[in-house]
Formats: sequence, C-alpha cells, structure tokens
Amino acid sequence: MTRPFRVLGVQQIAIGGPDKQRLKSLWVDMFGLTVKSTFVSERENVDEDICALGSGPHAVEVDLMQPVDPEKKPAVHATPLNHVGLWIDDLPKAVEWLSAQGVRFAPGGIRKGAAGYDICFVHPKSNDEFPYSGEGVLIELVQAPPEVISALS
Repeated sequence: MTRPFRVLGVQQIAIGGPDKQRLKSLWVDMFGLTVKSTFVSERENVDEDICALGSGPHAVEVDLMQPVDPEKKPAVHATPLNHVGLWIDDLPKAVEWLSAQGVRFAPGGIRKGAAGYDICFVHPKSNDEFPYSGEGVLIELVQAPPEVISALS
C-alpha cells in the first residue's frame, strides 16, 4: 500500500489522572523527566504539564494531565493512558488519505495542539461510515517540524 505520508516516530505519550501532582511525583521526581511547559484549556477540559523524556529530535513528550472539571467531557483522567502521539511528515495529506481509507477522526479537525504543533486525533471507536479507528486508543497525529523530519527521515 502506497501512502502519501510517513510516520516518523513517537511524538508523545499522554497520561491522565485525577491529580497531576501524583503523576509528577512519579514521572518528574522519581523518573527525572523535565517539565517544559503547562497548558490549560477549559474547552478541552485539561490542565497538563508537558514534560520531556530524552533530548533533541528523539525526545518524547510526556503529558501529565488532569481534568479542569472532573464532571465534564472529555474526561482526560478516565483512561490513564489517554493517547499516543505520532510524528507525521505531512499531516494534511495523512488526514486526507486516511479519511479516504475509512479512518474515523475525532471532531475538531486539524488544529494547534498544546505544544504548538498542528494536530488531529484518530477516534478510538469506529462506526459504520468509518470502519477503522484506534480500536480503543486515541491516537494523536502531530505535524513534525522540519528539524524533526530531517533528523528522523
């Protein structure tokens, strides 16, 4: 099968819980990850610390997330492994091609993500119209910047 895009590597792993301080105790204090920034969005119901594992283009972002309001959706804490992010060399082409193949995407389309890259999500559940999905896993497709494309190609 010929694809008009490439998956270059893992961009991020997002972990959700009711209290991100408990997540930080393990991932930052015990494992030694570095907190790079924070992101809060009431629309996406998330309060997250964006951490780094490794360095340079091979660094993996580890997002430690808690809900802004535990009673609202999306429930970023309800699934502890919230989503996996993949670097994509050409996100618009990937979305167009995958949609044509029957991959279901979550609402919202391509948009800026917490780390500033263009993103979109493959839905965790399929339906009759779109028979392909993340099969229970939310998958974030992330537009790789030029330096990542050249380093990982």
